[in-house]
Amino acid sequence: MWQNLPVKIAVLDLYDNEPNQGLGCIKEIVRRAHRKVHHRPVELEVFETRYKSETPGLTHDIYISSGGPGSPFDGEGKAWEKKHFRLIDDIWNHNQRGGQPPKFVFFICHSFQMMARFFDLATIQKREKRSFGIIPVKKTALATDDFLFAKLPDVFYAADFRQFEVIQPKINNLNPLGADVLATEKQRGRPDLPKALMAVRLSNEMIGTQFHPEADPISMLFHFRQPERKRQVVEEYGEAAYYEMIAHLEDPKNILLTRRLILPRFLRQSIEKLTPEIETHTLSLPITKAGEKPGISLRAANE
Repeated sequence: MWQNLPVKIAVLDLYDNEPNQGLGCIKEIVRRAHRKVHHRPVELEVFETRYKSETPGLTHDIYISSGGPGSPFDGEGKAWEKKHFRLIDDIWNHNQRGGQPPKFVFFICHSFQMMARFFDLATIQKREKRSFGIIPVKKTALATDDFLFAKLPDVFYAADFRQFEVIQPKINNLNPLGADVLATEKQRGRPDLPKALMAVRLSNEMIGTQFHPEADPISMLFHFRQPERKRQVVEEYGEAAYYEMIAHLEDPKNILLTRRLILPRFLRQSIEKLTPEIETHTLSLPITKAGEKPGISLRAANE
């Protein structure tokens, strides 16, 4: 029965019609999930959420919300953002009510910042200097038992491109949700600056990362070796930053493990939970210890 029932996946495109690598990488990871988990087929639908104000309803099983250019406040007062936030609210309430199959959501980069705005999880501000390239990310203690992060080392590498940052978690808002901070920046150029939040799990069904877990070193290397892209990077960040990023991409293990684990495991876990007849026999690792979701601690958020 379940093997023939398709899992419907919606990709929410927040790139605002800007050329990018992220959307293609997300599509490729989703396509690779086709019939890989209990032989369930997947159906992929892309919504140009920011450019055309296209927003799905609750007819899909899994939602992946992409990165995008500019400020996470750009959409304030605009129809597309209102519809986007209404969808997030509807999914959250659907999952809280229970009694029906849950809806799963993954927020990436720009979407992560907007999610932090919507739930008022932390301070969101413009960085002094844009983050650009491949950076080390540090897991918190709470990530040890998270299915998506468990197989990553304590410090792993990720593609990170952002002008804004999510910092200083609001514990009084995180705790009632039962949200966990799973990763932070490993280091800042200035030690007095707070480390940005890099991954937050809102619930068993909803999670987001500031970095790009979909990033593929091969396509990124091709993209940034194009003369026009190289010129743009060198003009904005300098030659040293450009060649440092190229060196990371030429050593694919730096982000390949991140790509192979996080989004694929998110899809695997979601599809398993949408296949209740066999879910309990296949999940190899629970999201949390003892089946109970702890509140966030200040230690975990700032270590």
